[in-house]
Amino acid sequence: MHDRKIAVLGGGMVGGFIARRLAHDGFAVTLYDRDAAALEASRRRAPLAVREADLSRAEVVAQAAQAADLVVGAVPGFLGHATARTVIEAGRPLVDISFFPEDPRDLDAPARARGVAAILDCGVMPGLGGMLGAHLARRLTRADALTIMVGGLPVARRWPLEYKAPFSPIDVIEEYTRPARFKDRGTPVTRPALSEPELIDFPGVGTLEAFNTDGLRTLLWTLEIPTMREKTMRWPGHIEKIRVLQALGFFGEQPVEVAGQRVRPIDLTARLLIDDWKLEPGEAEFTAMRVEVEGLEGSQRVVKRVDLLDRTDPSTGDSSMARTTGWPAIVAARLMAEGKLGEPGAHPAERLAFDEPLFREFLAHLDEAGIALRFS
Repeated sequence: MHDRKIAVLGGGMVGGFIARRLAHDGFAVTLYDRDAAALEASRRRAPLAVREADLSRAEVVAQAAQAADLVVGAVPGFLGHATARTVIEAGRPLVDISFFPEDPRDLDAPARARGVAAILDCGVMPGLGGMLGAHLARRLTRADALTIMVGGLPVARRWPLEYKAPFSPIDVIEEYTRPARFKDRGTPVTRPALSEPELIDFPGVGTLEAFNTDGLRTLLWTLEIPTMREKTMRWPGHIEKIRVLQALGFFGEQPVEVAGQRVRPIDLTARLLIDDWKLEPGEAEFTAMRVEVEGLEGSQRVVKRVDLLDRTDPSTGDSSMARTTGWPAIVAARLMAEGKLGEPGAHPAERLAFDEPLFREFLAHLDEAGIALRFS
């Protein structure tokens, strides 16, 4: 039994999974969310405490953080930056999986000032994909190009969009609308999301469709690789359907009048997609990721690759996206609780791969959890 108290902020599919696993580790976990049903579902499955809480309020986040020794952030992206800053200002170490649009570098100075460590973007991608990219690049004499492709999908392809979202639809929609930032031979470039589609044959899955998204984030300045890109994978045909919605204005952020009410189209779209994109109990899905680095090993040109393919856990029903997003944060929280991650500052998750012995321990934890990585 651990004596460390952990607050998990956000009780959705991923946050609930993180809280349950840490509780089964023996930590004293309190899970916070405004959704009483989601809290009760996790409480029935693990020895943890739950609190109904509006995490959009800074004072609520601060109180939750101050009652814990360590915080794991798993709120939707639009709340992520403010939540992380509040936890840091409360003087508590943080592991965060929120994919917020703000620049995470502006959290470094507050974290250093408060003397706490914050590990940011510690999910599957950004997060594990960046760690693996850094790991592969550091094994080469010179790394010239990095490509990361990732997607979580239902096994059954159902009309119309052939997709399910294990987290907030608004976060997925942002992947389709936020311009993608890359590097091309040392030059920063920006390209539209959904652009440059290509077909990828992924072992164990079949053919998927990959398109540009803005997932590199901190890798753009933490890795000295001249060419880098990140793409999201879906079932073929998905891009064209999303482009139709986008062209018709369904992702618009300027309010329009509907039956006397002012409504943002993107909010209505996200609300309508919540039910269509919800995984049914026991529905099979998978997460696929490919990380590829090209460069020189000595004088020989080589390509190093890691493939991840994870599926719904049939024994627990936990989705692969909850597992692959949650386990990097769970392992980081374990290491932080053990005092192995504690340098003050806001650190991108890929920095864990800069410490080879620590990263080997990290990978061993993932292997123990059944997150299978195939290196080639």
